[in-house]
Amino acid sequence: MTHLLGLTGSIGMGKSTTAQMFRDAGIPVWDADATVHELYRKGGAAVPHFEKNLPEAIVDGAVSRPALKKLIAADPSVIKTLENIVHPLVARHRANFLAQQSGPLVVFDIPLLFETNAQEWLTSVLVVTAPPEVQRERVLARGQMSEPLFQQILSRQMPDSEKRARADHIIETLTLDDTRAAVQKLITELTGQNYA
Repeated sequence: MTHLLGLTGSIGMGKSTTAQMFRDAGIPVWDADATVHELYRKGGAAVPHFEKNLPEAIVDGAVSRPALKKLIAADPSVIKTLENIVHPLVARHRANFLAQQSGPLVVFDIPLLFETNAQEWLTSVLVVTAPPEVQRERVLARGQMSEPLFQQILSRQMPDSEKRARADHIIETLTLDDTRAAVQKLITELTGQNYA
C-alpha cells in the first residue's frame, strides 16, 4: 500500500526545499501551488470556468492573480465562487497524479494542508519548521516581500505551533545537510527502503 505523506509548513519554513529533497531521492511529489498555476495559465482547465463565472479575473486568456485579489478585496464572497471552481479541478489533477504512481511513498506538497482538512485523506503529515527569526530572515531575504506583507500572510496561516502539534512528523530546516538527512531517515522509516 502506498503511503500518502502530506508536506506543509508556514511561509519561509523550507517547504519547497524539502519537497525538492524528496524529488531528488526519487519520491514522486504532487505540488498544490504548481497545479493551481497550471490550471490558471492560458489554455488551463480553470480558464473556461472563470470566463463563465468570474470573467473580470481573466487577463490575456489566463486567470490573473492580481485581478482575483482585487475582486476578492471588493467582494469577499468571490472566494466561494473561486473555491467552487478550483477545488474540484485540483482534486481531479491530484487523483490523476496518484493513479500514475506505484511506489511505496507519494508526497503531497500542500501549503494550506490543515486549513483545507487534507489530513483526512493522507496517511500522515510532515510539518517543516524553523525558529521565527530564521523564518523572517529567509522571507525578507528573498527581496520580494515587505515586513507588513509578511505579517499579513502569517496572520492568515495557522500558527506554526499548532501545525507542529497536529503533525505526525516534524523536520527542523536549519541546515540543508541536516534537513536532507532527516528526509532520508523519514523515507526509510515510511518505506522500509533506503533511497540515499
